Amino acid sequence: MEEIATVGIDLAKPVFQVHAISGTGNVIIRRQLRRQQMLKFFEQLAPCVIGMEACGTTHYWAREFRPLGMLCG
Repeated sequence: MEEIATVGIDLAKPVFQVHAISGTGNVIIRRQLRRQQMLKFFEQLAPCVIGMEACGTTHYWAREFRPLGMLCG
């Protein structure tokens, strides 16, 4: 399996849409996650770049992801 380079997250209320691609742009993961599943999911990933929309919860999730070695933007 290819290594994940970038993850995009659509931050919604009940579920989040996660889309991960490799360095060559191949789609690796497309998944819906509930809020309580988010940290468990990202703890299993190698450090990568995470892109999120600009909203109030972006800052919260960036603070949660940075200790895992993720680069958030």
